[in-house]
Amino acid sequence: MEAPSPISTHQILQFQDNPQPESSPKPQPFKKNFVTSLMEAATLRTPSFKEDTYFVSHLKSSERRALQELKDKLMTAHGPDSMWDVPLLGGDERADVILLKFLRARDFRVSDSLPMLLKCLEWRKEFNADNIVDEDLGFKELEGVVAYMNGYDREGHPVCYNAYGVFKDKDMYERIFGDDEKLKKFLRWRVQVLEKGIKLLHFKPGGVNSLIQVTDLKDMPKRELRVASNHILSLFQDNYPEMVARKIFINVPWYFSMLYSMFSPFLTQRTKSKFVISKEGNVPESLYKFIRPEDIPVQYGGLSRSSDLQNGPPKPASEFTVKGGEKVNIQIEGIEAGATITWDIVVGCWDLEYSAEFVPIAEGSYTIAVEKPRRIAPAEEAIHNSFTAKEAGKMVLSVDNTGSRKRKVAAYRYVVRKSTTI
Repeated sequence: MEAPSPISTHQILQFQDNPQPESSPKPQPFKKNFVTSLMEAATLRTPSFKEDTYFVSHLKSSERRALQELKDKLMTAHGPDSMWDVPLLGGDERADVILLKFLRARDFRVSDSLPMLLKCLEWRKEFNADNIVDEDLGFKELEGVVAYMNGYDREGHPVCYNAYGVFKDKDMYERIFGDDEKLKKFLRWRVQVLEKGIKLLHFKPGGVNSLIQVTDLKDMPKRELRVASNHILSLFQDNYPEMVARKIFINVPWYFSMLYSMFSPFLTQRTKSKFVISKEGNVPESLYKFIRPEDIPVQYGGLSRSSDLQNGPPKPASEFTVKGGEKVNIQIEGIEAGATITWDIVVGCWDLEYSAEFVPIAEGSYTIAVEKPRRIAPAEEAIHNSFTAKEAGKMVLSVDNTGSRKRKVAAYRYVVRKSTTI
């Protein structure tokens, strides 16, 4: 098998021939359940949701009339006001983006959009939503775990991750949701996370005007969180219309149909069209379609660690795939004597063999086993390592998937720092 052309001067993926695995027997026909059908629909078809551009010139004439009518009625019923520091009346194009969100949420029916907008303005004042970002609500243990902003998707949307599996611990559940006051405080914190994400939006025609939500359903105690989930859903739908461009559900368990049937009556068809479903064991491949690996948290098959976020924008990663029955070698050449190479590498749902070795250029020098071949467990996070070369050569990172028939997505990145000594 001929090796593909190099990715760049110093990055080469070499694919080695391996015997093709025997075809697996065809499965017997079975009756599809709700979850299977939903997953297939989400996987096999292009999502029907199409995000608005918010250019007034792109609107239908009836939609432009509805926008002007909403402005006129807002002036009569309420007068000038602002939302997210944007004056809603006065000709600001950012205001058009916000008003169009409320119109879109009610299919451009002004008679429904205006009450929704007025209630939202009233709620924001009562909730003091404009100042909530600066509050210390005392949920340090939940930050970066339950709900948090992390990176952007491939189109520039900020991404909000949600995971409620920690609440399967009864003590944790009682500390956070033990009574009505605790629940109210948690809801305030959850709104705070969303408001932080909204501050990253442009509110500009043609700009980034919505978020991506990734919700991890692993270990989520559905019965215990029913009340909190309903409150969150109600708050967001009533006061943050069209703020989410796509909802990605990951680690979807067998009981998703029960959750979906519980929430479905409260969801519009437009909201449902934003859903992407990813079952357990398929998370990295699903997320890579929408988010670059350097922006995906390591626990979901990416390269992003919370400790890295303080060092500015993440260094871009190179993506590749490892087919079933295939071994891939990544060769990083041009490493000088005394230089230090630092690398990150991850393979979605690993379950394969990985190794790293340094190959000197000089004839007669020995190859150094930097990381001996070892089987990487499916749940293991990205590998981060470094090596200082005593002589010139190249680093070879190997991932061996010859024992599997399953294709896997993968990514790596590296930095080479030359020696400062003479």
